[in-house]
Amino acid sequence: MPSVTHEALVELFKNRPTLAAELLQDALGQPVPAFTEARVDSSDLAEIIPSDRRADVIVDLLVDEQRRPAMAVVVEVQLGPDPDKPYVWPVYVTQTRARHRCPTRLLVVTIDTKMARWCSQPIDTGHPGLTLTPLVLGPAGVPVITDTGQAKAAPELVVLSAMAHGQEEVGEAIGVAFLAAAAGLDQERRALYTDVVLSSLNEAARRTLEAMMKGGYEFQSEFARSYVAKGVEKGLEQGRQQGLLEAKAHDVLAVFEVRGLEVPADVRERVLASTDLAELDRWLRRAVVVSDARELLATTGS
Repeated sequence: MPSVTHEALVELFKNRPTLAAELLQDALGQPVPAFTEARVDSSDLAEIIPSDRRADVIVDLLVDEQRRPAMAVVVEVQLGPDPDKPYVWPVYVTQTRARHRCPTRLLVVTIDTKMARWCSQPIDTGHPGLTLTPLVLGPAGVPVITDTGQAKAAPELVVLSAMAHGQEEVGEAIGVAFLAAAAGLDQERRALYTDVVLSSLNEAARRTLEAMMKGGYEFQSEFARSYVAKGVEKGLEQGRQQGLLEAKAHDVLAVFEVRGLEVPADVRERVLASTDLAELDRWLRRAVVVSDARELLATTGS
C-alpha cells in the first residue's frame, strides 16, 4: 500500500494541476509552453496487451480553443528505491507522448535527498541515442514558502514546502504561512493539508501551530484518518505476531531449563531473535530430545 506521504504528494498535483508546470519552470528551470489550462488526465497507461502500468499523475498543458495539449507532464512521486522504475518510466513517457502527440516530460518528486540522487540517474534504454534523464525535484529544489501572500496564492506549494523543509528551523514560519492559506480552502482540502503539514513539522513548530489553532488537535480528514486506522490495525497485528514469537522463544528456553541444560549466550540470543514461528516450533520439538543446547542450532545449518 502506498504511504500516506506518497498519496498526499500525489493529491497536491491533482488538486493544483498547474503545480507541475510551475515546478518545472520555476524550480528546475525547464521551459514550458504558454498554456491556457492545466488538466489532470487519466494515468492509466495500459497497452493493447493488459498491463498494470499507472503513473501517479499525468498533467496536460492545453492551448487554444480546441484545448489541444502543448505538453504533457508525467508526475511520479518516489520515496524509496524501486528497481522497476528505470524500466517503466521510459514507457510512461513514450506512451503518453504517443497518446497526446505532444512533447512529454517526466517529473519525479521526492522529499529525500538520497532518493533525489537515485532518481536522477540517466536511464539507458539500450537503443543508440535513446537515454532518458528524469527531471527530479528533490527537497533542495522545493522553495521555502514563508510569505503569506505566496502561500494563499499557491496553497499546494506551501504544503510541499512543509513536507520538504518542515523539520528545519524554518518549519515554524512555513507552518504560519500555511495557516494563512488554509483559511481560504474548502473544508476537505483544509483538513487534509492541515494533517499533512502538522505531521511534517518539527516538534517545536508543531506545538506552536497547535497552540495557534486553539486547543488539542486530532486528524481531521477522512484521507488521513483512514491511513491512521490502517496503521493502528497493522500495529496491532504486528504486536500479536511479536507476542507469539516471544512466547514461543521462551518456551524453547524453558524446556532447556526444566531439563537442566545450560544455554550458552549465543544460543539464547539466537532463539530470542527469531522471527520465524515455524523455526521456533522446530526448535521447541528439538529442545525435548537434544543432549546439548548447541545441537539446537546445528540442526538448522547455523
